[in-house]
Amino acid sequence: MFLAAVGSLALVAAAPAMAGTSDAEGPLAYTPITWDGTSETITLTGRDLTLEQLMRIARHGAKIRLSPEAKQRSADAYGLLLQAAAEGVSVYWFNRGAGSQRETVIFSGDPTTPENTALLKARQMASFARGEGASYDPEVDREDIVRAMMAIRANAMTYEAASPALTQMLTDMINAGITPVIGSAGTLGEGDLAQLADVGRAMVGKGFVYYKGRRMPAADALAAAGLKPLEPFGADDAALVSTNAFFTAQAALVVEDTRNLLEWMDIDTAMALLGMNSSVTPISMPVQTNRPYPWLNWDAARVLDMVRGSYLLDADPKRIIQDPESLRATTQRTGSAWQSWAQVRDSVLIAINSSDHNPAVRPGLKPSDSWELSTPQMMKFYIKGGKLSGGKSGYIFSNANWDPYPLANQVEGLTIAIANMGVVLVQRIERFTNPFFTAIEPSDVMTPEQVAALPFAGGYLPADLWIEITGLINPVVPQGQPIVATVEDLQAETRLKVKRARQAVDLTGHLLAQDLIVSSNWMEVRKAQDPKRSFGTVPTAALAGLRTAAPLASGPLGRAGGRGAAAGRAVYRYITATPARQFYPAGPKMPETLALPVAQGQ
Repeated sequence: MFLAAVGSLALVAAAPAMAGTSDAEGPLAYTPITWDGTSETITLTGRDLTLEQLMRIARHGAKIRLSPEAKQRSADAYGLLLQAAAEGVSVYWFNRGAGSQRETVIFSGDPTTPENTALLKARQMASFARGEGASYDPEVDREDIVRAMMAIRANAMTYEAASPALTQMLTDMINAGITPVIGSAGTLGEGDLAQLADVGRAMVGKGFVYYKGRRMPAADALAAAGLKPLEPFGADDAALVSTNAFFTAQAALVVEDTRNLLEWMDIDTAMALLGMNSSVTPISMPVQTNRPYPWLNWDAARVLDMVRGSYLLDADPKRIIQDPESLRATTQRTGSAWQSWAQVRDSVLIAINSSDHNPAVRPGLKPSDSWELSTPQMMKFYIKGGKLSGGKSGYIFSNANWDPYPLANQVEGLTIAIANMGVVLVQRIERFTNPFFTAIEPSDVMTPEQVAALPFAGGYLPADLWIEITGLINPVVPQGQPIVATVEDLQAETRLKVKRARQAVDLTGHLLAQDLIVSSNWMEVRKAQDPKRSFGTVPTAALAGLRTAAPLASGPLGRAGGRGAAAGRAVYRYITATPARQFYPAGPKMPETLALPVAQGQ
């Protein structure tokens, strides 16, 4: 589905400053998921989580478990962390501080001594209980975003030296359906610390969560689910919060929703061509091979395949030689949007199956594995191995893997590509009002009653929607505010970038609904013009489906009645709830993409 309502979409102001701290009242429009997948369990390996699996967890309540390999990797990373401190190796955000405190010694020696154990337990509990980083209004009012974030973190946290208790608690909360209340603001996009800290607060029984359809104190939900509050240890706060999972989760949902949008766009284009009695030469093979852009050629082949067997391939002396650009160039715009979508999809798949954590924990890595590892500088971070690591050696490195590029750029590119496609819709809605292109008026071939029965679209709404979309396409200005004693001097602002992408997808869905009404109406007109006409299997099935949402009126309501807005809303709801693949499940094969890399040593 496209993500919720026009405008602010999934983020609605409701709670006080730190989300989930003391406010028992939730957003006015919190959207829970559909819990129809709870009998399904998906195995997380840290390597091959698919978007389809993530959607099952995030939107349908599927449960998770870690593979034996992932459990062992997590245990090895945790053991290496403890052993590093015992050997006197400096580890960022563990025995040394974080941010501007990176050279501050937190403790020395074996972390499992009674003294150090007490210190670490106290520090970790305080960090979890206060919600390090403090998220801010408005609260995230969509449960699928939070569950996707938690699932992504569970998959990647197997690389991050989390304690076994933390790993188990995150799994248990996902499987029990405990969804923490989190704030949408308070992240700069260089690690979504604040949002993951809200999850951490819930783990220790602080703040609020949603459980079985109710908002309640986290402590009550844990008790009801038979879970004991977490007792964090080691570097659990870092292992949980040092990630861009909030951004990546939303990007993953955008990928899913954009795919459905683009698939419906292709069906709508086929229907619009049929409604206009268009020439199909622009999407034919000879024309397309003159300009061999794979995604553009593929999209044209899809639309051409949809109108196969239709009257557009029959000779018609009244068919004009050339349509308006908003019909002729549609597959160029949509194909380009598909290409941008594929780039985001591929980056999301890498992001959800790799580590964006600081520090990077690499058990099993040896000085001989790469030339730089044996240099004196790099050997400072080498852990020889001992009892705490089960004898395993490795390295722990400070890094910048949390900098969310190239995905942050690609999400903005997708927003721009969707807008460049959306302008087609707002333009061709108007072209259908001009007999210069249609060659006929509906009243030429239909009775007044038949014309009045057609659902209404157009008017002011498409222009209004389009103007709002244009306000989303200017990229977020790159920021470099020197904060935290000037150590943290880059900000990606991914929450703003992905929010704009989600808005663009949603608003374009509303605009597409308007154009689908116009296209389907003109298919009715062409049918009345010549009842013998064939419209092809896919457009005919899609028209029948759309008529269940926006049927022909049976009474004398007319276009001046109140059906316009109602029809638009109904079609929007229909296309968000109905996968376009239901009507066109196959078609030409997508262009090949590069094989996704697997992080070495993971």
